[in-house]
Amino acid sequence: MDASSRVIAVDVMGADLGPSEIIKGVVNALGDREDCRVILVGDWDVIQSHLEGQKSFDRSRIEIIHASEVIAMEEKPLQAFRIKRDASVVRAIELVQLGKADAMLSCGNTGSLMVGSTLKLRPMEGVERPALATVIPTFNRYIVLLDVGANPNTTPLQMMHNAILGADYCSRVLGIEKPRVGLLTIGTEEGKGNEATLTAHENLKKMGNLVDYVGLIEGFQIFGSGVDVVVCDGFVGNILLKTLESLIMQLKRYLKQEFMKSPIRMLGAILSNGVFKALKGHLNPETYGAASLLGLNGVVLKSHGSSTHRAIRSAMKIATSIAGQEATRICREKINLANGKIG
Repeated sequence: MDASSRVIAVDVMGADLGPSEIIKGVVNALGDREDCRVILVGDWDVIQSHLEGQKSFDRSRIEIIHASEVIAMEEKPLQAFRIKRDASVVRAIELVQLGKADAMLSCGNTGSLMVGSTLKLRPMEGVERPALATVIPTFNRYIVLLDVGANPNTTPLQMMHNAILGADYCSRVLGIEKPRVGLLTIGTEEGKGNEATLTAHENLKKMGNLVDYVGLIEGFQIFGSGVDVVVCDGFVGNILLKTLESLIMQLKRYLKQEFMKSPIRMLGAILSNGVFKALKGHLNPETYGAASLLGLNGVVLKSHGSSTHRAIRSAMKIATSIAGQEATRICREKINLANGKIG
């Protein structure tokens, strides 16, 4: 195998749908790319049994590391991380920490992933706390949204850091050279929003060319304002993300229900099949199947607990493309310069 291949550690345990969907997605992803190999972390016997059920694949590109414990979704993150030292998510993070993996992916307990990654990998110089960033579809493009749940009480300084981290991530994942950044609030007029958002707004206006900040945006502008990165606190971001995912699913159900009401509508659906396929493909939340924990000395990705094999396959593509690139040198320099500007 090519020595330049990226190594992705995958936490196989703790997902809502069990190990089968994760392993199927990983195997499919290996078929897509030749430039990566995988370390599956979890119960050896369980992983082996699910691998045996997969169709032909290059077994030499998969390694299994046994972990005897699992951190469940309902467990308290910090307590579980400290007690369950042999949990699959802990072992996967340690592989990145030790340099044995270029990135790690988990569908498990978000809090434990956040706590474990922060304690073991540590935030990069100048960054207070990491943030979860995800790519979401609009009707004609994709944008980056952060924070989507890592820090419910995000401080103004952290929002400023997130603007820089989000722009850097947008450039790497979406290929946008100079991303436009907007700060989400309840109105675009000066003075609209809570204290943290308004302070962050004032700080971002001082950034000059460190970030292409376009100013305050409202919720309805997310899909039509021309911004590439939307920054908000983790409380708002998590609610917004889950609402958007639910809305897309409900829209699909509604259209199916309405088209089934009469033969004429069914014929219309058949004639419009190409349009609906394109719309479904573009708005599918599984197109980018993971959120990235930005601002760490290592690459950590979090997929939804109920991720299907299709979402895992997409997440693996992201993991491989950004593995070993936790932040660009320019991004790190901007963080330190920004901290100096607000003193």
